[in-house]
Amino acid sequence: MKAYVFPGQGAQFSGMGKDLYDNNPKAKEMFDKANEILGFDITKIMFTGSDEELKQTKVTQPAIFLHSTILAACLGDDFKPDMVAGHSLGELSALVANSTLSFENALKIVSKRAMAMQQACENEPSTMAAIIGLEDAIVEEVCDKVDGIVVAANYNCPGQLVISGTVPAVQKACEVLTESGARRALMLPVGGAFHSPLMESAREELAKAIESTEFSAPSCPVYQNVVAKAVIDPEEIKSNLIAQLTSPVRWTQTMQAMIADGASEVVEVGPGKVLQGLFKKVDRKFQTSSAEV
Repeated sequence: MKAYVFPGQGAQFSGMGKDLYDNNPKAKEMFDKANEILGFDITKIMFTGSDEELKQTKVTQPAIFLHSTILAACLGDDFKPDMVAGHSLGELSALVANSTLSFENALKIVSKRAMAMQQACENEPSTMAAIIGLEDAIVEEVCDKVDGIVVAANYNCPGQLVISGTVPAVQKACEVLTESGARRALMLPVGGAFHSPLMESAREELAKAIESTEFSAPSCPVYQNVVAKAVIDPEEIKSNLIAQLTSPVRWTQTMQAMIADGASEVVEVGPGKVLQGLFKKVDRKFQTSSAEV
């Protein structure tokens, strides 16, 4: 069985999607439509913008979404997923890939999500940190004991867990986790505490957008971040997508579930190869590749 997976924030690079735009009429049409929907020239930033411009959440999220979904749309008859998943933002790309959401409606949700998360980041100084080389249970226990808000946010692969919260609480947790034997406790260059309670205001905004959008029956299961298992019911998909902003991304568990359910190969659709690397951490022999037109 073939699984298609879609990357999240952090995979962006200047020039992303330009080859598609220049060489594929369908891609050009979709990119031009996106500029119209968003109300600004995102293709210009994607193709020629600086790293600094691309790092803004309100730009990064739609840019990665567009690269992923347009690439998938250009695969034509070759694109026949048996299952899909996406890391954080990538879950919205996955929902276009399995026909739960239309491209246009998903892009509108992505734009609202990005704006709401940017606003939540500005409301309170917060951050994230990658913890390398400790068991998940130890990281969770330390986060529970530290004063302030700090939680496990991204279960990326065995031995790699990202924590999220207020700046003092994350810094304190990093100190304690280093003393507890972490190989590295690395503060990340992000402007907010994604997948933590500090995203509550963004979750409320996103909920309004999602509840007013039509979700169709999917063509194949989506393995959602919040539950790390196959979901096909549109109402359940909605509910999990809303909960995602304040809940952890259970990517380790998602990969394990996809493999257990029969995935024999995974194709990463979008910028970068991060997700392929994470699958290899779960099973070194697992077959991975990047989507190409």
